[in-house]
Amino acid sequence: MTATMKLVLITADPRLASLSERAGVGRIMVDIERMGKFERQKCRDTWISKHELSDVRPVANVLTSADLMVRINPIHEGSQGEIDVAIEGGAQSIMLPMFTDPSEVESIGRMINSRCGFIPLIETGAALDAIDEIASQSTVTEVFIGLNDLHLSLGLEFMFEPLVNGMLEKACEILSRTNKPYGFGGIARVGEGDLDAELIMQRHAHLGSTRVNLSRTFARSEMAGVADGDDTAIGSEVARLLSVYEEAKHDDALERMRIHALIEDQLANIIARLPNIA
Repeated sequence: MTATMKLVLITADPRLASLSERAGVGRIMVDIERMGKFERQKCRDTWISKHELSDVRPVANVLTSADLMVRINPIHEGSQGEIDVAIEGGAQSIMLPMFTDPSEVESIGRMINSRCGFIPLIETGAALDAIDEIASQSTVTEVFIGLNDLHLSLGLEFMFEPLVNGMLEKACEILSRTNKPYGFGGIARVGEGDLDAELIMQRHAHLGSTRVNLSRTFARSEMAGVADGDDTAIGSEVARLLSVYEEAKHDDALERMRIHALIEDQLANIIARLPNIA
């Protein structure tokens, strides 16, 4: 069976979750991670979730085909409690952020105890170095590479540099050998974003990725029609992204090289315009 892309929308709004599912979004994420996030991402245009564990059940109750993932906080003394409440509320997978050592993944895997899927989020240099050991753990069902915090951890200038600097190629090659699904980064609508969303989606197809987070502006309510349940706008945008992905899976080596070069050119222009952030 050919791999298909699963788009992930971060929301705790049951109406938007249901509408997005009907529009073709394959996974909803309730994101309770806040520990240490402000300190890591201060002075940057990033979004910090205000979701709570109490949001899990209402979202789970409206989903019929999309699966529900909960991103918990980094491992701490309350991790077992977060996991238990999330699973009891209907989470079908747990995502662990901001770890540095495979032993942390082992600990969370034991806490989950095969009750749902487990997705380590690779977003530190140390975790990336140990990606083979992490992905090979029996409790791990998928792996996701978070480009925003990862690029900060590695001292890169822009989050999408790994698309062309060899880092993602190496990681995805390792992950492909585990036969477990994997994905990386975020994406805007086609025609939007600092780096063209179409190029990003083509790169996903070329690297065998089957998971990507939709940007926080993707399902903006004035376009998505949340109030009256109209999924036409978001549905057409989801369809456009998935169409780009399906077409790119058939690209030959020459076309893949052309896309790689286009991304390099766009990245060079983006980085040249970036302000210096202390």
